Amino acid sequence: MASSCPRWWYATLYLAISVILAIVVISTSFHSKPKTQLLLSPKPDSRNIHGPSMGLYASRALRRSGFKVMATLLEISPLISFPSSELTIFAVQDPPISNISLPPLLTRDLLRYHISPSKLFMEDLLKKPQGSCVSTLLPGKQLAITKVNAAEGKIEINRVLITHPDVFVEGPLSIHGVLGPFVQFTPEDIEMERSPIDSNNCNFNSSLVANVNGATKGVPWARIIRSLGSNGFVSFAIGLQSVLEYGFLQEYSDLSSVTLFAPPELIYLSSPLPLLERIVKFHISPQLFRYGELASLPEKASLMTLVPGQDLEITKGFDFRGTVAINNVEITVPDIVSSNGFVIHGISRAFEIMKLSTTSS
Repeated sequence: MASSCPRWWYATLYLAISVILAIVVISTSFHSKPKTQLLLSPKPDSRNIHGPSMGLYASRALRRSGFKVMATLLEISPLISFPSSELTIFAVQDPPISNISLPPLLTRDLLRYHISPSKLFMEDLLKKPQGSCVSTLLPGKQLAITKVNAAEGKIEINRVLITHPDVFVEGPLSIHGVLGPFVQFTPEDIEMERSPIDSNNCNFNSSLVANVNGATKGVPWARIIRSLGSNGFVSFAIGLQSVLEYGFLQEYSDLSSVTLFAPPELIYLSSPLPLLERIVKFHISPQLFRYGELASLPEKASLMTLVPGQDLEITKGFDFRGTVAINNVEITVPDIVSSNGFVIHGISRAFEIMKLSTTSS
């Protein structure tokens, strides 16, 4: 990511983005059919907000919630001139979006990727199953629901938390605040004007839903153990072999790919099997993450593990040293072995298991 822009440059940034946003909305309004109101949508507000008034109220709501950059964009863009087009805007918090300096075409793609051509309330999103898709204004690109906790009212899209649900929901417009952008641009992406947005992002994440009936199939465990041993991760290979021999991974019927975070030493090999099982599972994600994909995730993004309710977290995103940290542990040897069914990353030490050791399966 580029360094923070001088404040005097913000006005130029806002103006450039607003022009691009205007083009996006105009093209959408002429090429999209009006959508039927969602069954869960509330009754129209008694003030009958529409047109410029809607933009004013939406802008005020964003400012009150601390989204000043997005509020400014709404004030100077013609987005609300098309009340027949339903839209959901995922507004990025100020520090992340104000630090972004992209060429016009990448800026346009970034904005389109944060707008869905339908009106979605938070309760609509919470009812979507984990791994389902959300369409965007960027042709062929979809967002993925990567984590849902309906009981706590929390949801992550592309592993980015919605921090301010239903900031504004009036007429055809719905706005939710998110922790950061849904995609990260590396300095190389910006220099080459190359978009890192993955067209298969949604399909890739649809495998996150874990059905736990029957035996595992599709994951080449024997090859994984050989790869771990031949690359110096012997203790982790032994731990994984022990877990497999006692059938602790047989409950994952639809598991077809995994990511393993291999520590140089696994000091818990002599632990009771139930504890060893959870330790090994805590270092395995039921998703395929090559290093470039991990590097594109924002900080605080979560990664599922094979331990129910115990996720890993990106604690340090890609920097100029090319390092990524998970749970404050750096990936030291990325993509040691990578195939269609698995990828192995070497990490500097084992993940902390304090909470894990006191949690029942």
